[in-house]
Amino acid sequence: MTEMKAIYLKDYKKPEFSIENVSLVFDLHEDHTLVTNVMQIKKVDENASDLELHSTNLELLELWINDLKLKDTRYSYKNEKLIIFNVPSAFSIKIINKIYPQNNTELEGLYKSGPIFCTQNEPEGFRSITPYLDRPDVMSIFTTTVIGDKDKYPILLSNGNKTQCHDTFDQRHAVTWFDPHPKPSYLFALVAGDLGCVNDSFKTMSGTDVELNIYCDKGNESKCFHAMKSLKESMSWDEEKYGREYDLDIYNIVAVDSFNMGAMENKGLNIFNSTYVLANEDTATDANFMGIQSVIAHEYFHNWTGNRITCRDWFQLTLKEGLTVFRDQCFSADLNSAEVQRIEDVISLRERQFVEDASPTSHPIQPESYISMNNFYTATVYEKGAEVIRMIHTLLGEENYRKATDLYFESFDGQAVTTKDFLWAMSTASGVDLSAFEKWYHQSGTPKLHAQESFEDGVYKLRLTQEVPNAVDGKKQEAYFYPLKMALLDAASGEELQAKTLIISKEDETFLFQDLNAKPILSINRDFSAPIIVVQEEVNYAFLMKHDANSFLRYESAQSFAVQTLESIMRGEAINDEYVNAYGYLLDLDTDLSYKELLLELPTVSTLMQRQEVVDFEPIYEAKETLSRHLALIHKEKLLSLYMKNHKPKNSDIDAQSMGERALKNRCLRVLSALESEDIVVLAKMQYEQSLTMTDRIVALDILENISAEFAPSALEDFYKKYKNDTLVMNKYFSILAASHREGTLDRVMALQNDDAYDEKVPNLVRSLIGVFARNYKYFHAKNGHGYAFVADKIIEIDKINAQMASGLAGAFKIYEKLNPLNKELMHKELERIISTHSLSKNVYEIISKILKIK
Repeated sequence: MTEMKAIYLKDYKKPEFSIENVSLVFDLHEDHTLVTNVMQIKKVDENASDLELHSTNLELLELWINDLKLKDTRYSYKNEKLIIFNVPSAFSIKIINKIYPQNNTELEGLYKSGPIFCTQNEPEGFRSITPYLDRPDVMSIFTTTVIGDKDKYPILLSNGNKTQCHDTFDQRHAVTWFDPHPKPSYLFALVAGDLGCVNDSFKTMSGTDVELNIYCDKGNESKCFHAMKSLKESMSWDEEKYGREYDLDIYNIVAVDSFNMGAMENKGLNIFNSTYVLANEDTATDANFMGIQSVIAHEYFHNWTGNRITCRDWFQLTLKEGLTVFRDQCFSADLNSAEVQRIEDVISLRERQFVEDASPTSHPIQPESYISMNNFYTATVYEKGAEVIRMIHTLLGEENYRKATDLYFESFDGQAVTTKDFLWAMSTASGVDLSAFEKWYHQSGTPKLHAQESFEDGVYKLRLTQEVPNAVDGKKQEAYFYPLKMALLDAASGEELQAKTLIISKEDETFLFQDLNAKPILSINRDFSAPIIVVQEEVNYAFLMKHDANSFLRYESAQSFAVQTLESIMRGEAINDEYVNAYGYLLDLDTDLSYKELLLELPTVSTLMQRQEVVDFEPIYEAKETLSRHLALIHKEKLLSLYMKNHKPKNSDIDAQSMGERALKNRCLRVLSALESEDIVVLAKMQYEQSLTMTDRIVALDILENISAEFAPSALEDFYKKYKNDTLVMNKYFSILAASHREGTLDRVMALQNDDAYDEKVPNLVRSLIGVFARNYKYFHAKNGHGYAFVADKIIEIDKINAQMASGLAGAFKIYEKLNPLNKELMHKELERIISTHSLSKNVYEIISKILKIK
């Protein structure tokens, strides 16, 4: 095993050298690539003697300084460092090295996705392309020339603007690109391939025409139009909301199948996982269309919050990611339903980040240390980071927030900065003191807020007590500072009596509300104004479901009432008729259809699991199945009526009304499927056969897989035959089978690894089959331990191919500490087996060692 050395924020030192500009030449061949790297370097610290460049797995051929070829006594090359001794104050350095992209299965640096050359350099991939000061606070001007075969690689792309095309008399050609904006190496990008393209243009608010291109595999051009529409909407929104316009002549997006992440914001050349570009009604669900809109926006917004202003070091990652997630959430809310977007943001946070916060891998949004930086592209840094920005927005107000972001852009354009610099801009422009708020950047875990109410002589008293968890290392953490939106409702009519935003700043504080005629009903943490858990006693959820005007609190009350009912079933109590009646009220509610679908969804297994001190999944599944069947039985007529009213199988539009109709009718069909009756099976079968949209067919296929041994095989076979050559659709196929609750799921998942459509080197396919199975609580946590053993085997195997993918799978074991004794013992055996594996990557070691609490 290689040395697992942690890197600490406290050890940060400024770079001793700067790179004024860099000229790169890539000579692409099928069996290797030659990289020529010429850098103009200056000393920042005149006391520095040796230049240390990051370098990983490179074949060094030549090294020159100021036209003098260096002998091997002038430098040292070992331990991922190229050290050049006794360099002058300013000099030119030329490095020629050879790399082998076709053998790169880690998908970091330069690699091949099928026949396409592409790159992924965040956070530390560039050092596996050429020796460099591969850190985000070293920003340089890049000129890049790409040389390749004319027939195999007619498209040659890099950052910035195209400045020159070079043609030759043989079968090779070259293109030179120049990016005038200084950037760190992690934003460098290169793509070469025989690609199809969709073109458009955008006129910025200052009148500049920008050429827009989306590149993809030939034959997929018709699937790029939604992505192009989303890009143009993003560009307009950023101008309107933030005053930010695009700053190059060209904006390129490339879709590739093999990609570890969702997308990458490389300056002027975004490289995307094809999942977030390609879509039409036959191959993409409504959720896919919405995801494309969001991720296209996210990467575009990074042009200012990430590229023009970047991170000083990787501990500042939330500076760009938390802020940009908040921006893309607001964009989606403005273009679609704001109430639905907010609820979906919170669902995502609770499903992923709250679980992370309660695990041994819990960390602040600004971590203090890491072994592998790849492990910190987390829900905490991204989604919780966005909630922190949202709280700042609430504290400042819209007008002051805009002034503050303007100051941030004006002050730090072209620089690599810290979260403290961002907070300075927020505070300086608004006059709001955020010093107490800063704890959100440095403390971990999800705080709770206990609310106690009393009423006497017209005075309502609200006592709020913070419960702040200790850090993972046991260190005591302090009370938080945050905004808390709340209201008081009339207990008879539901009328809103008072609404305000409280500032929570102490461990224990009391707020008084005067001149009330009767004790009101409390509506607390409206809009989910702070990422906390509110603890209350004796809440009238049925009343809030009916009367609270705040859309999030109405949803929250419906979920809380369902949780309360499910937990009573787990205790062996009868089903609460009041909840069943309240569910019937929701079915009758006249409201936005997508919002109504969310109101009708029962709490997830993860939601219920998070509330247990000792987790046992079997009682959770049994309670959910019991309640679902009961609701379907009692409300069958209403559910069928809603289904029939909204089932429009020939409608493939993706407007809000159409998507709302599909969401609601599919929610009704899922609830009805709990009956496992012949009439519902027939409905699902007809929906699969008759509907035009992938949304409808995927839901129907999922239901058939889980409740119909008779019809599922033929439907699955039909689906496979139609889409077996479409990787994006096959992701959905594998996911349905891996998530199945039918007996024999693990055996089928193991067999699917040998399917012609499956490739363990493609991250999307691994996530769809192995990753989804690891979230199949029923079979991953089976009490025979076979689920744990299978996923452990895959982690060990995939770690040798792609360590980043393997560490992602290892996250499934984070629940270890909370498991019941039997499951905990079974999981412990597999964790020990993984950690004992020879040559385990630092990525996987970091996750497993934290779970096992190895110091």
